[in-house]
Amino acid sequence: MSKTPISVAYGDGIGPEIMEATLTILEAAGAELEIETVEIGEKVYQRGIDTGMAPNVWDSLRRTKVFLKAPITTPQGSGYKSLNVTTRKALNLYANVRPAVSYHPFVETKHPTMDVVIIRENEEDLYAGIEHRQTEQVYQCLKLITRPGSEKVIRYAFEYARANNRKKVTCFVKDNIMKLTDGLFHKVFEEIAAEYPDLEHETWIVDIGAAKLVDTPENFDVIVLPNLYGDILSDVTAQMTGSVGLAGSANIGDQSAMFEAIHGSAPRRAGQNIANPSGLLLGAVMMLVHIGQPAVATRVHNAWLRTIEEGIHTYDIFKEGVSTEKVGTREFANAVIQRLGQQPQTLKPVLYDDDGKLRQNQGVSKKKSVKQLMGVDVFLDWGPGNPDELGNLLSQVSVDSLRLQVITNRGIKVWPNGLPETFCTDHWRCRFRADNEAPTTSTQVIELLKRVTEAGFDVIKTENLYHFDGIPGFSAVHG
Repeated sequence: MSKTPISVAYGDGIGPEIMEATLTILEAAGAELEIETVEIGEKVYQRGIDTGMAPNVWDSLRRTKVFLKAPITTPQGSGYKSLNVTTRKALNLYANVRPAVSYHPFVETKHPTMDVVIIRENEEDLYAGIEHRQTEQVYQCLKLITRPGSEKVIRYAFEYARANNRKKVTCFVKDNIMKLTDGLFHKVFEEIAAEYPDLEHETWIVDIGAAKLVDTPENFDVIVLPNLYGDILSDVTAQMTGSVGLAGSANIGDQSAMFEAIHGSAPRRAGQNIANPSGLLLGAVMMLVHIGQPAVATRVHNAWLRTIEEGIHTYDIFKEGVSTEKVGTREFANAVIQRLGQQPQTLKPVLYDDDGKLRQNQGVSKKKSVKQLMGVDVFLDWGPGNPDELGNLLSQVSVDSLRLQVITNRGIKVWPNGLPETFCTDHWRCRFRADNEAPTTSTQVIELLKRVTEAGFDVIKTENLYHFDGIPGFSAVHG
């Protein structure tokens, strides 16, 4: 077997220790790897590189297309970009795959039969990182959900379920509130689910879905969800199995992939030979499957399972009466190596094969919509003051039939006929539509903004209001 080039970053804190342990196990198991070591993390940040990655790293990642990464430390304070987010978005790693499996009775858990896979959209949602301070009192973060981004991760979830003999795919959203953004994710999920009649599918509102998940995880199989929900719930499910330290993670794109533990760099535990390398090791197992070395992945994973069930545990999962020996990082790696070629006796053995490779995303074809401009939301920094006073002033500003229709504050209607109990800040959304709800023109919108500004108002943002195939592409007003 020819060696597969991979980029390896040792990271910060406990990163070098758990990476050394992981690579030692992979080498002993017969993994055919050509390793390119790259520098990332705290030391790079401190040299003034705000991405946390040395300049040659991108060359390595684009050449090998496989990145095995230990945890890193991002310095606190503004000016430092998330290395993970940058890598995921730059390399189009759209699917974050996080299995959460219980190892009862060898690792303490309240959910002994849990076996859930979280597939999280990895590039957009609130993690687009587009934030603004707009007034003295109000900050905003834009939530971006796209059809192509939703299609890619949802199709991946169904392909993953089919390739791994899973039975059901569940979607978590909050489209009872965010009807357009989460509504799109839900709509795309239903479209793609129809292409997989062999798999069950269901959708839950994320809050009650999360409550059900933490209560009865055995009712779930593969869960696909937008970025923020996925980030939170993948950590929750990992901890439900007994320890976040046992969870590995894959970040998958059509061209490249990154594999890691889901936990952080734990600098307080660094250099003490006590860290658990299991999360990174299981991430590396996912990497071996991805690069076409499933036999090695099977050897490593089964040896790890045998080690766990024999009670050879690091401090984080050690429990008197269950564990038989408390070991350090290096000793745990040696214990796994000694069991290569063995299978677990109580826990279920694994068997990886080449059928685990997934098809490329084809997307969902959709004709281009007819788009009509119907008005504009004008956001003002004003006051805080009385909504009726603002409404009376703005009612005097119009262009043709394009007039003030409603004013909201923090999303709730405050004019006309608002409630005096409603609390208002200095951030106002003022919606202008034609009197007869007819389409308008860009020229009219520009002229309106000119007149609003000339009237002495501070316009901080505008959002055009469009219909797509006659359907409003903007939210209705609460109240």
